Amino acid sequence: MKRMGGNAAAMALTAAAMLVSAQAVLAQGYPSKPIRFISPQPPAGTFDYVTRAFGEQLQSAIGQPVIVENRAGAALVVGLDYTARQPPDGHTIVMSASTHAIMPNVMAKLPFDPVASFDPVSLVAISIFVLAVRSDSPIKSVQDYIAYAKAKPGAITFGSSGIGSPLHFAGELMKSMAGVDLLHVPYKGASPVVQAILSGELYSTFGPLTPLLPHIRSGKVRVLAMVGSARSQMLPEVPTISESALKGFALDSWFGVFAPAGTPRTIINRLNTEFNRIARDPQFVKERLLSAGIEGAGSTPEHLMDVLKADIAKYAKIVKEARIPPQ
Repeated sequence: MKRMGGNAAAMALTAAAMLVSAQAVLAQGYPSKPIRFISPQPPAGTFDYVTRAFGEQLQSAIGQPVIVENRAGAALVVGLDYTARQPPDGHTIVMSASTHAIMPNVMAKLPFDPVASFDPVSLVAISIFVLAVRSDSPIKSVQDYIAYAKAKPGAITFGSSGIGSPLHFAGELMKSMAGVDLLHVPYKGASPVVQAILSGELYSTFGPLTPLLPHIRSGKVRVLAMVGSARSQMLPEVPTISESALKGFALDSWFGVFAPAGTPRTIINRLNTEFNRIARDPQFVKERLLSAGIEGAGSTPEHLMDVLKADIAKYAKIVKEARIPPQ
């Protein structure tokens, strides 16, 4: 390899020093204008609600308006692509979700790199999802669910909010880990799934807790376990699937904030501090998140990146085993 000459080396060092200096100046004056917080989903709905709830809290803390901007389309792709193309100055950030880890495994081509195009800020929230069955089912536990599925292959249907959704993959992970045959029935959203369970059209679901909770409490739906890696403070007596029968089973549906790649670390740290404070505020969690079936999280930027990379690998395995073709 050809060694760099003295003048060239000095120029490279000077350029690097100037870049660091420019980033430091930028960070000191941050934020210098309104922050655009991209919501890559349409207005209304849980995703947009969570983005706006965090945006309101960030605005009150950071000294500049935080404008939530909806750029929806192609299962987060439009909003993420837009964010990746913005100047990395911390004035455009995006709320993403676990679909961020699914898309590289089910989409033939993306206009950005799901990892390299973004700098992680913080994991901010986790959606509460449960495995539930209709009330007339003899199944009382995850062990019963697996045993029944093994005894009657294909007899248990499970509903989700659509092909390629995190909850579709929860069922596929169950099939893979337990060695059972379940029949996936996709619906357009969570509400039709709940109605199908109540009417007896559907046997089970890996579904969001909030629309199911009134029916769980009334006895019309029976909850078996939590789908994610931890129990929920909303139903602390309900174990996880991992605790119940399948050690290591966990599929968390998360929300995380990202910035365009190259955003100065000092700005990332400032945003991380604020988002962690919001996500861990007991009053905010109680009044704004739990009612929507969401629990606050908070993390380092590195942890969010680790979660993203691990989930990409996990979904890749599920997609391969389930033979789900790319779109």
